[in-house]
Amino acid sequence: MQRARKLFLAKVAVAGVAVPILLWAYEYGPDPGHCGVPGEGASCIASGCHTGTANSSANKGSVSVTFPGGQTYIPGVKQHLKVIIADTAASIGAWGFQLTTRPSSSSSTMAGSFAFTDVNTLLMCSQTNLQVFQAQCQGKQDGCTNSNTTCPSNMPLQYIEHSLSGYNNTKGTGSGTYEFDWTPPSTNVGNVVLYVAGNAGLSGLPTQNGDHIYTTTYTLTPTTAAQPSVNNVLSASAFGGYTSVAPGSWMEIYGSGLSNTTRQWGGNDFQGTKAPTSLDNVSVTIGGQPAFVYYVSPTQINAQAPSNVSAGSQPVVVTNGSSSSPSQPITVNALQPGMEAVAPAFVVSGKQYVVALFPDSTLNGPFVLPPNAVPGVASRYAKPGDSIIIYGVGFGPAQDSSGNAIPAGTVVTATNKLTNSFSISIGGSPATVQYQGLAPSFVGLYQFNVVVPNIANNDFAPVTYTLNGTAGPQTLYLAVHN
Repeated sequence: MQRARKLFLAKVAVAGVAVPILLWAYEYGPDPGHCGVPGEGASCIASGCHTGTANSSANKGSVSVTFPGGQTYIPGVKQHLKVIIADTAASIGAWGFQLTTRPSSSSSTMAGSFAFTDVNTLLMCSQTNLQVFQAQCQGKQDGCTNSNTTCPSNMPLQYIEHSLSGYNNTKGTGSGTYEFDWTPPSTNVGNVVLYVAGNAGLSGLPTQNGDHIYTTTYTLTPTTAAQPSVNNVLSASAFGGYTSVAPGSWMEIYGSGLSNTTRQWGGNDFQGTKAPTSLDNVSVTIGGQPAFVYYVSPTQINAQAPSNVSAGSQPVVVTNGSSSSPSQPITVNALQPGMEAVAPAFVVSGKQYVVALFPDSTLNGPFVLPPNAVPGVASRYAKPGDSIIIYGVGFGPAQDSSGNAIPAGTVVTATNKLTNSFSISIGGSPATVQYQGLAPSFVGLYQFNVVVPNIANNDFAPVTYTLNGTAGPQTLYLAVHN
């Protein structure tokens, strides 16, 4: 779907015969009213938009929508939807769509609201007569600078559709995919009908000719969320998996009915550098204080404990929509350190290696391990004098250079240092610590830059550490060879 409001002016004549031309193209989504709602436009099948027949039997493509919990909705509970436009024709390689939702009882009433989650979609707001409308854009689009994700009260009808960025980003053969959020009505309005039109367009410059238009509808039935249940809470399993946590530490929550969706946070979930305390209407409290929610699924939530949670046994409660779980206790200690040590992947000959990287490594390695010790994992030995990087959680407060504490739930942007004393030994010899603090650009992750001491070759050099003079609880190893 190209936009008739804007693109390029072309004039072509061959032997005095007029050739169909596109005067105004819809590269960044159509005007409202072109996704098949009864009484509205004809799904963008019109001169100046796209020619042809929607759902023609001569075309072998489709438009479809995937739903995280099947074709149901829980009033007020956000869903993350995906639209897929597919077509196997060799000439097709550009993709667009428009989608809206209405109660089955009224095709002129909006059902819920949309929000873009990346630059590939934009939100169109319209009056019920479709004559007055405006675009709410993710960032700056051609001719649009409004980045709101809500519509004004005098424009109650909403349409989500591809943006100019999305048109460019999804080009390619086979199919194009767009993602966005839909929040259903806050109350049960009965069945909701989702209307969607997809355009499988010709590769190359936009044109109204030769595109394949597909439309479909889905009927979503209302349901209620089961009460969430929590049966286990522990600190992050990749960092020790303890039955206790510390303020600012990461924890894993297991149970059932915890969420109706599965996803982790994204950039649009943040407020500046502040992490979200809710994802898709799922939130967590520990000791009555809101935690920062990184990942949600029906059976697991990963969340960071707040800085101000009190020590002692504290209740953990998960709220999914309007329903909250019975509390599950977890012990909160002032400190609960754990270095990254992934099992079973980094267990060799029954010994647990610490996850250590080199300064020139990516997060995919190479790791400090005996070469080929773990199939498919890039690795090499550390040498005495090498700097290596180790990550951890639960090491307590950190302060920036001005002495200000960095609170939980914050993307780290400043150099900082642990307020508690820390030391580490490798192969029984003290190691120099070049940096000890929260990792830049992460939330709640500690980073230790350590110089490997001059020790003898050892595939299983023990790694021990202390925090405030107390030995860390893990038994870890590192591979060191000259």
